Amino acid sequence: MLQVSYIRDNREQVLERLAVKNFKQLELVDEIIQLHEKVSQAKLSLETTVSEKNYIASQIPIKKREGAPKHEVDEIIQLSTKLKALEPEYREELRVLEEELQQKLVLLPNLPHSSVPKGLTPEENEVVLENGDEPELPANALPHWELAAKYNLIDFELGVKITGAGFPVYKGKGAKLQRALIAYFLDEAEKAGYAEVMLPLLVNEASGFGTGQLPDKEGQMYFVGLDNLYLIPTAEVPITNLYRDVILKADELPVKNCGYTACFRREAGSYGAHVRGLNRLHQFDKVEIVQVVNPDTSYDVLEDMSAHVQGLLKNLGLPYRVLRLCGGDMGFASALTYDMETWSAAQQRWLEVSSVSNFETFQSNRLKLRFRNAEGKTQLAHTLNGSALALPRIVATLLENNQTERGIKIPEVLVPYTKFEWID
Repeated sequence: MLQVSYIRDNREQVLERLAVKNFKQLELVDEIIQLHEKVSQAKLSLETTVSEKNYIASQIPIKKREGAPKHEVDEIIQLSTKLKALEPEYREELRVLEEELQQKLVLLPNLPHSSVPKGLTPEENEVVLENGDEPELPANALPHWELAAKYNLIDFELGVKITGAGFPVYKGKGAKLQRALIAYFLDEAEKAGYAEVMLPLLVNEASGFGTGQLPDKEGQMYFVGLDNLYLIPTAEVPITNLYRDVILKADELPVKNCGYTACFRREAGSYGAHVRGLNRLHQFDKVEIVQVVNPDTSYDVLEDMSAHVQGLLKNLGLPYRVLRLCGGDMGFASALTYDMETWSAAQQRWLEVSSVSNFETFQSNRLKLRFRNAEGKTQLAHTLNGSALALPRIVATLLENNQTERGIKIPEVLVPYTKFEWID
């Protein structure tokens, strides 16, 4: 959530950056500024009334002790009674205005960083770098969903029977490969200084609001109505909320956490060949890395997190590219996002496997996540997170790119985890 003071003091810049993000409701900016002024006036009226009420009330016993005429004392009592009656009216007016201001504030997305390119569609994202060569596949190469059936790794139809489309069942070496990838990603995160946490898969509304999924992504989240809880779309939500309403010490930064969870997304409106197999699921596994940092270092940290994810892809032997997302393709809460995509040789297309984002103070303002700086003053921290990595499309490209006449070759770094070198 943007800070009102920043919006008020930087109106033109806010409008300009929101336009880069293709935000359509620019009139909200002036509405917020005007509402903030009304809130300030309402606060002043309330404070003045309370102060005057308290002063008048203190004068009643004084006047009585001084032997003031009864009519003079009665006038003071009547004024005190009037001010007492006004106080709840002013408090209610302030409450309504503050609630209206909050409702409008949460509709504004984060401002994109100055380096974010303009654009509306994924095709306008900026390619930052490419790494690796496209593998040469045998003439009879298969897409991953056919490989999964051939080697009895994943049963999509059985998942439909149990739950519905987008909830696959992993079997045999397919299940072991999933487990191996999770363990490998967590071990690499630990080597990079991330402390592992195990997390709830359900969060409350305050947690969803704190990281920006609510109200923006409410329609994409699975909701458990009886308990007013949401299935997490990513481990980012519970990890970052560990620090909601927390004031950290300067020497505690950076805070680095990682966690594995299942993730749940409704993905409403997703149809067509591009979502076949593992390309888009309603439930999938992911290892997430999250940092809480000093604002002075957050963009250096973003590059470090991007490098960490790229290192995983290199170690797995997957050709990949890094994209800087354009304004129109960015997430609601992000100030700058890098997407990592791997090349799917059998499908002949790029598949997104990770997003690494800097949210600056957008999440921490919602979370009231602060730290005490060198001067002893509290200020908002910066939050960042990244997928390191999401499994479905990693598995898809591993299966497709490593298929041979003999079978599917397991990357060397995974063999200590899988305990096998081939799927055959």
